[in-house]
Amino acid sequence: MNRTTVSLTSLVLGAALVLSGCGAKPENTTPAASNEPTNSASDGTQGGGAKSWDKAPDMTIDTSKTYKAVVKTSEGEFTIRLFPKEAPKTVNSFVFLSKQGFYEGVIFHRIIKDFMIQTGDPTGTGGGGPGYSIPDELNNGYKYDKYTVAMANAGPNTGGSQFFIGTGASVKDLDRIPNYTIFGEVESGKEVVDKIAATPVDMDNTGREQSKPKVEVKMESVTIEEG
Repeated sequence: MNRTTVSLTSLVLGAALVLSGCGAKPENTTPAASNEPTNSASDGTQGGGAKSWDKAPDMTIDTSKTYKAVVKTSEGEFTIRLFPKEAPKTVNSFVFLSKQGFYEGVIFHRIIKDFMIQTGDPTGTGGGGPGYSIPDELNNGYKYDKYTVAMANAGPNTGGSQFFIGTGASVKDLDRIPNYTIFGEVESGKEVVDKIAATPVDMDNTGREQSKPKVEVKMESVTIEEG
């Protein structure tokens, strides 16, 4: 199983790095100095009966239209303005998965308050996805910032369903090596994103970082609005 990892190395060094392989971190990082939203491409199998597809969906969005995703969570609701012109394949996939109900009941499995919150894995382990990968759409004119929404990956062109939302200044360091497709930004309900980011966390299963939520926060629905 490939593990998609959006990784921020030591904040002292201030460098961004993509990792792959079971979500391992470089040995020279520590939980206090290393942030990384993680996401994994699926091997086609899912736990809990989650849907899975053999290939990416056909292009169905109209890039001349506006698309918004209304995300209802157990902590409240926020709305993402999507970027169909700048990241058409990523937005098309996200819209497809949302309309299929793929994200319903999916938890935020990784939370680092001053960096990002991550979700989109139906298994809740950091190792799940939709069964297919999509190509990167980088350098599309947007920068990583608080409330920007981007795909996580396990290396070039391995994005799937997992995504992260910037929640603090540390996410800006990803601009140094922009490896993750930015495909939207939170335009309303930012206080809900902040509330999720403030969820208390424990050490994760690797024992290397504080990012495992102590309480379950999940997406109840994602509704796409077209205009």
